[in-house]
Amino acid sequence: MTDPWATFGADLHLELRGSGLRTGLMDALREAVRGGRLAPGTRLPSSRSLAADLGIARNTVADAYAELVAEGWLTAQQGSGTRVARRAAPRKAATGSVKATPARRGPQYSLLAGSPDLASFPRAQWLKAARRALTAAPHEAFGYGDPRGRIELRTVLADYLARARGVYAAPERIVICSGFVHGLTLLGKMLRRRRVREVAVESYGLDVHWNLLTEAGMRTPALPFDELGSQTGELGALRGVGAVLLTPAHQFPMGAALHPDRRAAAVDWARGTGGLILEDDYDGEFRYDRQPVGALQGLDPDRVVYLGTASKSLAPGLRLGWMVLPEDLVGQALEAKGSVDWVSSALDQLTLAEFIASGAYDRHVRGMRLRYRRRRDQLVRELAERAPEIRVSGIAAGLHAVLELPPGTEHSVIQAAAWHGLAVVGVSRFRHKDAPRGRDALVVGYATPADSSWAGALDALCRALP
Repeated sequence: MTDPWATFGADLHLELRGSGLRTGLMDALREAVRGGRLAPGTRLPSSRSLAADLGIARNTVADAYAELVAEGWLTAQQGSGTRVARRAAPRKAATGSVKATPARRGPQYSLLAGSPDLASFPRAQWLKAARRALTAAPHEAFGYGDPRGRIELRTVLADYLARARGVYAAPERIVICSGFVHGLTLLGKMLRRRRVREVAVESYGLDVHWNLLTEAGMRTPALPFDELGSQTGELGALRGVGAVLLTPAHQFPMGAALHPDRRAAAVDWARGTGGLILEDDYDGEFRYDRQPVGALQGLDPDRVVYLGTASKSLAPGLRLGWMVLPEDLVGQALEAKGSVDWVSSALDQLTLAEFIASGAYDRHVRGMRLRYRRRRDQLVRELAERAPEIRVSGIAAGLHAVLELPPGTEHSVIQAAAWHGLAVVGVSRFRHKDAPRGRDALVVGYATPADSSWAGALDALCRALP
């Protein structure tokens, strides 16, 4: 036999006032609807359930419901229960002194770098993986998690990263985080505890990363940059630097792969000084013109912290990333993260583990690699036809291209793009404050638009170029 209050309907907090229970209940319900606490369409508790909650007779509740239905506050339909009526919201009184202004429209198209095509997220395959993962999940997966992350995900990541990125990644050396920024925040705490005063960064990158390190109490001197990538041979001249943040496989945003000699120079510096290399492998899976460039971490797993995420391969909204740490840093990372995993959903981790283990992740990446390569090729062809003076670079890999502009035109081209309904940014947006001024250019994220808006975004871009 079930308890009388275990019935369908929303939980409802009502304070009954007035001399009669029926009148007080009706007034309380009207006030809840007027005040917005009961939204139109909300299903109310059954008369039996609400009567039990309020400690009054069921007939009193039924009579109050019937009266409010007659007044138009509620609706009642067999099989659908009693619901708040969908009444028109009262109009706000207009004031003659305030002129209505039209809402400002956002850009119709976006070629902002840093995002994949969100419309291509593999919903059906992800749902299948989620169902399998949920069915197989042990009971303890629904508790407070291991700060290292689920062992199922760390195990399949170790295999995948070794196979696809050349990373030495034993499960015990992997710590799951909620994205690159979270991982870098943890590393900032660790570096401060190691008394690191400066972390060298690339001349072009994301200020949010530099700011995180600055907020952790460290300075961020910029390495010189040229067509071969960051000049890591200069690390030895930067006194006080205890770590360096690099994007070696595909520099963001300039697009170059770090030259092998400069990779070796960075590792030699780390070995010689005891410093650390923080490797941001943000879109390492997407190489178009040859086999992917392997991760720098493979050259020295004891001196490189490898950071990867699902943000570019799947979607940033998943908030899943990982750090592959030197063995002696794992304990420090767990100390910085805390005694339990507060940030990474266990169910999402289990789903990603199943998604990778089933081969769906590899299939998705291969499919998106072909799609993004077609878009890149369309971009290059269209520019060759309509803006042949524009030089395109950084296109061997990744999800964006760099379009070199005539000197002094970057700002005006961005404004022209806005007039054509296109959001795009210039390379100056990513220049470190200590780096010398470089060329004018646009950073074009060709992966960002959905297929339905890709042609329009490309046309708007070409119209805006000089």
